Amino acid sequence: MASAAGRNAAATIRRTSAPRVVTISASYGAAGTVVGPRVAELLGLPYLERVMTPRVARGSRLGVETVADDERPERLFHRLAAALAGLPLVVGGTPPQPVEGLSTEEQVRNDVETSIQTLARTTGGVVLGRGGMVVLRERPGVFHVRLHGSKEARVRQAMRIEAIDEAEAARRLQETDRARALYLRRFYHCDADDLGLYHLVLDSATVPLDTCADLIVAAASAAWE
Repeated sequence: MASAAGRNAAATIRRTSAPRVVTISASYGAAGTVVGPRVAELLGLPYLERVMTPRVARGSRLGVETVADDERPERLFHRLAAALAGLPLVVGGTPPQPVEGLSTEEQVRNDVETSIQTLARTTGGVVLGRGGMVVLRERPGVFHVRLHGSKEARVRQAMRIEAIDEAEAARRLQETDRARALYLRRFYHCDADDLGLYHLVLDSATVPLDTCADLIVAAASAAWE
C-alpha cells in the first residue's frame, strides 16, 4: 500500500510552464548512473547525479580530501548515511563546521535539497537519487521514476558495468541499498520501494538500458503534453 507521501508525490503531472524535471530513484545495480545521463541527453536537460558536494561531505564528517580520493557515488552515499546513523567511521578529513541553530543532519539535508530545488526552479533537469522524488513531490512538471530489479539480476548487471566479481557486487549491493534506505528513512520517513512515490517503475536489470531511457523519455514527454 502506498504511503501518504507516495500518494501525494505521484498523483498526476499538472500541466505547467515550469522547468521540466525527471527524478530517478535507482537501487544498486539498476544502472541509474547509466540511464540518468542518457535520459538527460535525450531530453536536452542538465543532469544532477547523487555525488555529494564538498560542503555536504564536510557536514557528514567527510573531508574535501576524502571526496577527491573516492568519488564513487555509492561510497559517498554509504558514508553519509553511516554518519547520519551514528555508525563508526574510520575516515580522515575536516571536522564538521556547524551552522548556528542547525544540526549536522539539517545542514546536510538543506544543502542537498537546495541543489535539487535550484535545478527544478531554474533550468529543469534529471535528478538521480538524493530523495528527489520526495523533495519535489509537490512541484508541477516533475516526473518520478524508479529503477529496480531482483537482487540476482542487479548483481549480474553491476558485475558487467563495474567490472567486478560476484562477491564484490553482492557486497556493494547490500551496503549501498542499506545506505540509501537509511537516508530516506532518516530524512523523509519513507521507503524507496513505495510504488506510490513514482509515475513509472522499470526493471532496469532486465529491460535493456537504452530501452529504459527511451521509455522514460516517452512517458515523461507524454505526461508533459
